[in-house]
Amino acid sequence: MTATLIPATLAFREDGTPFSPTFGDVYHSPSGAFEQADFVFLKGNDLPERWQKQRIFTVLETGFGLGVNFLTTWAAWRADPARCERLHFVSVEKHPFAREDLRAVLATVTAQAPRSEFAALAQQLAQAWPMLVPGTHRLEFEGGRVTLTLTFGDAVEALPKMWLRADAIYLDGFAPAKNPELWSPAIFKALARVAGEGATFATWSSAGDVKRALEQNGFEFRKTPGFSGKWAMLTGRFAPRWRVRRYEPPMPMPLAERHAVVIGAGLAGSALVERLAARGWRVTLLERHSAPAFEASGNPAGVFHPLISRDDSSASRITRAGFLYALQRWAALDALGHAPTRSHAGLLHLATDDESRAVSAALASFGYPNEFVHGVDREQAQALAGVELAQGGWFYPLGGAIDPASLCRAQIAAASAYSGAQVETRYGVPVGKLERNGDAWQVFDDKGTLITQAGAVIFANAHDAARAAALDFAPTRSVRGQLTLVDESTLAALRVPVIGDGYAVPLDGGVTLAGATYEVDDTNLDLRAPGHVENLERVALMLPELAAAAEPSTGWRGRVALRCVASDRMPMIGQLGDETAARQDAQRLSGAWPLDLPRTPGLYGAFAFGSRGLVWAALGAELIASQLEGEPWPLERELAEQIDPARFLQRALRQRSL
Repeated sequence: MTATLIPATLAFREDGTPFSPTFGDVYHSPSGAFEQADFVFLKGNDLPERWQKQRIFTVLETGFGLGVNFLTTWAAWRADPARCERLHFVSVEKHPFAREDLRAVLATVTAQAPRSEFAALAQQLAQAWPMLVPGTHRLEFEGGRVTLTLTFGDAVEALPKMWLRADAIYLDGFAPAKNPELWSPAIFKALARVAGEGATFATWSSAGDVKRALEQNGFEFRKTPGFSGKWAMLTGRFAPRWRVRRYEPPMPMPLAERHAVVIGAGLAGSALVERLAARGWRVTLLERHSAPAFEASGNPAGVFHPLISRDDSSASRITRAGFLYALQRWAALDALGHAPTRSHAGLLHLATDDESRAVSAALASFGYPNEFVHGVDREQAQALAGVELAQGGWFYPLGGAIDPASLCRAQIAAASAYSGAQVETRYGVPVGKLERNGDAWQVFDDKGTLITQAGAVIFANAHDAARAAALDFAPTRSVRGQLTLVDESTLAALRVPVIGDGYAVPLDGGVTLAGATYEVDDTNLDLRAPGHVENLERVALMLPELAAAAEPSTGWRGRVALRCVASDRMPMIGQLGDETAARQDAQRLSGAWPLDLPRTPGLYGAFAFGSRGLVWAALGAELIASQLEGEPWPLERELAEQIDPARFLQRALRQRSL
């Protein structure tokens, strides 16, 4: 179970310096927050000189606090004409401030800043500040050129789960005597796992335990005069004289040209096109149908919401991260003038079975903020829904429904509009097979004609992905889902989507979308009367007024689509395993972990999203783009391994079934 977040308490000392009652220490030197950040962390890591003329530069920080180090780094990047193309700043915070408290404390701190621009940057940070739920949050600034990856949680637990290659390390936090866990050997061991070759570090602390931990984990240090008369601080670099880690941190994929082929223009494929184009990639999108979002992504509406479980399972954590990241990406599309069609009034989840009733009863103990989710009784739920309901449950204020096709079109349009974008969309092109040619993959159609070639190919074509990628260890199945459209009923007053044992979504014109059937291994696309009856009966258990709805003389309207699901109900996102190489080395790999597995160079997958494509697609696209670029991953490595397409290959190796 993920620990409940305890927010920081807003407090100040008599001299106006922000202070933590929890740790009994100040957040920065009374001589100046931004001056201290510049002296200790930027100059201590030879910045901005070290990031100049680099494409990507990554800073890792051990304690975010007020965000002063991030703001100082961001301001230095903005002021540097020779700056790196993309700046990543990764940090962890056990006790984050609530948004309004952060806004208030930064207003006080920036009032004393040496430059006026810090106030404007602080406002942007406060505006983008995530809600206080555990896990990793990805925030983008400067059109994505400055990315803040922020993990809310205990650094001792969070840092070992991060996956990145750090170029500079900011060792910050409350004093070792006040917060010894943040300076413990486990922290320095985690830093040694992700420090890049030649990575530097800096810290204001020169405590003996800190120096010993640095040396034990492969860091060289030197003492220099500290800030504002402080006797000493430490700077240095990662230069191990012996092997200190099993795996090397991620590197960008070596490519002659950053060109990727994306196969499939549904939710997964269109998100990939947008995320890659935003990074300046040339993208060729191939779709066998005549337009995007032709299959399951073409349903009239889909619901989006997190997943709440009593044990905060991996599925819940991944879905929470995907939901929050999707909201950010959709807001960015809105700002670019490519707004998808979606609702903004929230979503109700009714407690319709024993498991959901147990979740509802335990919801208050999870400590989630009300803006994320809160429980509602039957009367409160009815007031939100505008119709009679059979029970209460919980409410997601930021959940809702979206037109998936409008989202796909918005992402492709946004990708094509980026400065320097090179996006080619080719519809009506079925992919038959791939062949390796040197360092590139050649893509052929179903008649054997060469379509295109590129160093990277990403399969986002659901049911066809395993076939086209020639995967044996990708146990996916087709699930038939039939929707029902209800015209002119008492449910026309429904204000928000309602889910539980089925779902009901209000559409324009008083139409209600009810669904959906779940028929495994049934690929028939014909509408069936029993499917409509099943949909309406299940939804009527939640919305009793639907029981009185009369069947139209022409019969119920609806739509059938096929979902692609893996046997464990988790998506397949990331680099594909090399099954041929694994077979040849099966004995050695019998105890393999995901990072031990051989991978097929340049082949990736984003498929088997089931019914959660709306909340998984954007995060999955960001993860694959990060893997291609060697950037920090947007979620914890252990969660990425839960959705790794090679996980079934790993299980086969461990079971010695190869």
